[in-house]
Amino acid sequence: MLSKRRVLTGALALACVAGAVIALADIETPLRPFLISLFLLVVPGAAVVGLLRDRDPLAALSVGAAASLVLNVLLAQAMLLFDAWSPRAGVATVAVLGGFMYVLRVLYRGNKNMQTEQGARSR
Repeated sequence: MLSKRRVLTGALALACVAGAVIALADIETPLRPFLISLFLLVVPGAAVVGLLRDRDPLAALSVGAAASLVLNVLLAQAMLLFDAWSPRAGVATVAVLGGFMYVLRVLYRGNKNMQTEQGARSR
């Protein structure tokens, strides 16, 4: 079961990376709309779900999907408001925000793991 989950996660990550590369390099392919949409919907949602690791899985998934849609809509509104519409900039911004949330997740998990190790040593 765990290996199937890792394979699915790896395939989804690879598809998201391909979507970002296709958008940033302006590559024309029939899969372009699907891969870019997948990237824009999955990356922010996965980053938020990673931050909500101690919650109910269904609630975390719902919050992640909502956060993904909110982030994309707010980004599009801001680009339209400032007359700076650029699909490449939108994809790059989503990638940077997703990476920032990933770094927060790694720092949060690292801090918690250090506390549990110190607690185990003191006993």
